[in-house]
Amino acid sequence: MTSLFPMFRRMFPAMRVKISGLDPHQQYYIAMDIVPVDNKRYRYVYHSSKWMVAGNADSPVPPRVYIHPDSPASGETWMRQVISFDKLKLTNNELDDQGHIILHSMHKYQPRVHVIRKDCGDDLSPVKPIPSGEGVKAFSFPETVFTTVTAYQNQQITRLKIDRNPFAKGFRDSGRNRMGLEALVESYAFWRPSLRTLTFEDIPGIPKQGNKCLWALSKQK
Repeated sequence: MTSLFPMFRRMFPAMRVKISGLDPHQQYYIAMDIVPVDNKRYRYVYHSSKWMVAGNADSPVPPRVYIHPDSPASGETWMRQVISFDKLKLTNNELDDQGHIILHSMHKYQPRVHVIRKDCGDDLSPVKPIPSGEGVKAFSFPETVFTTVTAYQNQQITRLKIDRNPFAKGFRDSGRNRMGLEALVESYAFWRPSLRTLTFEDIPGIPKQGNKCLWALSKQK
């Protein structure tokens, strides 16, 4: 679950990726957009602790793109660092004019990471869809699908978020049972890092290197 407010909220846990296989001398943009998983709206059923379909999705919102602030940068620069999206902000305000990602509450979404060769990103904008075609590639991870809320529906998730989110210090109870909380964290697989090897068609400007690009995805700790 990720919480939304009429103003904005940072996505937490933040996505972080590690990339290899780029041309070290080529310039690239790294960007993220967040797209609906389906055309449904959901509700949380407390007695069964499950999300259930509640109806059709709300009308689509204007597309927004988060362009990583280090963009553009050389392939060498991107490959030697963990790329974090911790500054990405979400809102449910459809009139937002600050460039935040606009999402509906109680809907399921999938973040997508885009690698865009610089000469293909001349028209890249926070308020336009990601360009398509040669020199652009998108990656997504099924474990990053989330449901948006304006208030957390699951008390265990609330505890995890408050304890691990650096922006929730005011909500923490210093006397909380740490061992119990760590056991709770370990019970949620989504909190553990995962490593993926993704195969893709060779993009001009990105060396083939076995036709594979290695990405590491982890959750902010």
